[in-house]
Amino acid sequence: MSTANIKRVKSSDIELKERVVSIKRVAKVTKGGRTFSFSAIVVVGDGKGIVGYGLGKASEVTDAITKGIDDAKKSLIKVPIINGTVPHEMIGKFCGGNVFLKPASHGTGVIAGGAMRAVLESAGITDVLAKSKGSSNPHNVVKATIDALVNMRDAFTVAQHRGLGLKKVFNG
Repeated sequence: MSTANIKRVKSSDIELKERVVSIKRVAKVTKGGRTFSFSAIVVVGDGKGIVGYGLGKASEVTDAITKGIDDAKKSLIKVPIINGTVPHEMIGKFCGGNVFLKPASHGTGVIAGGAMRAVLESAGITDVLAKSKGSSNPHNVVKATIDALVNMRDAFTVAQHRGLGLKKVFNG
C-alpha cells in the first residue's frame, strides 16, 4: 500500500457502523496445555465513502470485537464514490490476496464475496463488480480491497494533480 495518497480521516465526528468479517479461535500451546483466545477482523464505515479495518485479539469474543473496532477507527480512509460505484477499474494486492474492482451500472448491486462485500458495503458502494483472486484468507482479502480503494482517484483529483481543468482531463 503506497502511503503517498492515503486519505486519512478522524473518527471522532463520524457515525460509524461496524461489521464483523471473521472470528477465529486460536490456540497457544504451553507446557500446561492449550490456551485458547479469539481473533476478530472488523470493518467499520459510515456508508458515505469512509471505511477502515481492524484486528482484535482477546480471550473473549466480545473483547476481541471491541478491540477490533477500536483498531479499525484508527485506520479510516476516504474512498471516492461516483453515483454509488467506484470511479474506474482497479486491482488491489496484499500478500497472496488479489482483488479486482470494476464499476457497475445503477441497480447491479454489490457482486462480491464475503470479506470484500463487507468492506465495499461499509464504504457505501452500492453497485460494483468484484472478483477475489488468489488467497481467500479474510485478512488478505480485506487488506487487498482496502489497497484497491486507497488507490482509486476521481476525475477532480486527477485534474488537480495534473494542474488542468476538469474538461481538459476528459477531452485530452
